[in-house]
Amino acid sequence: MKQLLYCVLALIFSPALFASEMPFNMTEGVTEISGKVYNLHMIILYICCAIGIVVFGAMIYAMINHRKSKGAVAANFHESTKVEILWTVVPFIILIIMAIPATKTLIAMEDPSNADLTIKITGSQWKWHYSYFDKDVEFYSLMSTPRAQIEGTEAKGEHYLLEVDKPLVLPINRKVRFLMTSDDVIHSWWVPAFAVKKDANPGFINEAWTRIDKPGVYRGQCAELCGKDHGFMPIVVEALAEEDFDKWLIAQKEQANNAEAAAQAALSQTLTMEELMAQGEQIYLARCAACHQPNGAGLPGVFPSLIASPIIKGPIAAHIDIVSNGLTGTAMQAFAKQLTATEIAAVITFERNAWGNDSGDTVQAADVSSAASVSAASSDTGAAVPVTLPATLPKIEQVEAAVSEATTDAVEDVKAVALDDLTMDELMAMGEKVYMTSCVACHQAAGTGLPGAFPSLVGTPVVTGPVSGHLDVVINGKSATAMQSFSALLTPQQLAAVVTYERNAWGNNSGEAVQATDVVGHGK
Repeated sequence: MKQLLYCVLALIFSPALFASEMPFNMTEGVTEISGKVYNLHMIILYICCAIGIVVFGAMIYAMINHRKSKGAVAANFHESTKVEILWTVVPFIILIIMAIPATKTLIAMEDPSNADLTIKITGSQWKWHYSYFDKDVEFYSLMSTPRAQIEGTEAKGEHYLLEVDKPLVLPINRKVRFLMTSDDVIHSWWVPAFAVKKDANPGFINEAWTRIDKPGVYRGQCAELCGKDHGFMPIVVEALAEEDFDKWLIAQKEQANNAEAAAQAALSQTLTMEELMAQGEQIYLARCAACHQPNGAGLPGVFPSLIASPIIKGPIAAHIDIVSNGLTGTAMQAFAKQLTATEIAAVITFERNAWGNDSGDTVQAADVSSAASVSAASSDTGAAVPVTLPATLPKIEQVEAAVSEATTDAVEDVKAVALDDLTMDELMAMGEKVYMTSCVACHQAAGTGLPGAFPSLVGTPVVTGPVSGHLDVVINGKSATAMQSFSALLTPQQLAAVVTYERNAWGNNSGEAVQATDVVGHGK
């Protein structure tokens, strides 16, 4: 009994240094704030332990010395005003004692003012984008754990799932302010050694800060359930001495200039199919496989398959556009700032020729750069880019080519002009392409939807009901559901085609053909 008592007293009154070495205790970290959080943790721990000793000590003493076998007789009383006041006032005082240091620490944690360096951190499935304000330095940081380790065909490394290709580099002894946001879903940037854990919310900016005391490499990860690859979104921070950090900044700028020069030189190079496929496979596995899977099969209902899909089988220009600029309203993000023109060309070539696609198409860096130049010119000037269409092209290809090559203003012109009636076959062909690009992620290729999440389109009231109701849902969306408005994303002819397709595919067979004029006249 005495030995147990001595052990408890030694644990309670051991110095903080001893407690910090305990393997199951909170670590002190390497910043002033993390030290304050650790000290606060220890203060609260000691208070809780003291309360536990007093409470359980009184209980054990009462049970031993006032047990029935010793002839103890229970006191016959009910209420005691003094006792009521005592066990109300004492906990209140204890809470105040705990609240004072806790409040001071929380206020210090939320004070990013007077920062020496500001960094914007953007979460993006499933990577981090770091931008150094006023330094012209920005880059993406991706997990670098080899896929062979993840799949179990190789032994796991020392920093399995906690290693990246480019760490965030910070100086010591300088106050660094973080501005955190997200491109898609809620992420959370968490580095335990800094005592920094802050949500990155789409459409919002959250702030945090740190001042690192000593150089080193510190690791963390996304602490929010952000999707299927939540566990593959690590954070690595390399803290450098101030002079080394300044040298690193200079080196980054030089590296960016060299990379730009190399990218320009690469535009005149023509790579072989073998070179493009080898490079494209590496990029695909590092950047695309998380969503579309290593075998290109995607995840039904979430990420589309790339095997014989409309994008893969369609025009190369459309494929370049979606990889470079992403697809609004979906999880497909833009890679124009993440990859060079050569890398984009390689991954597109790989996708068009892997998994049995075998298109034989090769895309070069010059093709990607040319497409980007057209897009940039139209965005900068706001003027329509002239589009020359061969007279032999069918109506569907004319409209699709005009929409993909024109600027925003030109798209409006196409909407106004391309209102001629199409045959049922033309509507179904165009509608299937639109559906497989814009609708299949939710409603599935077979129109069956995902029960409980996205409704089926096979024989449903919307599809079998009035055309006007169907048009209204597709054009304006449906509030309080995941059904978004497509009026700004598709032309009238595309809207008419996809509604026609949905009303006649998968056995619906309504026989109804919806034309662009019906879409334009809807709601008038």
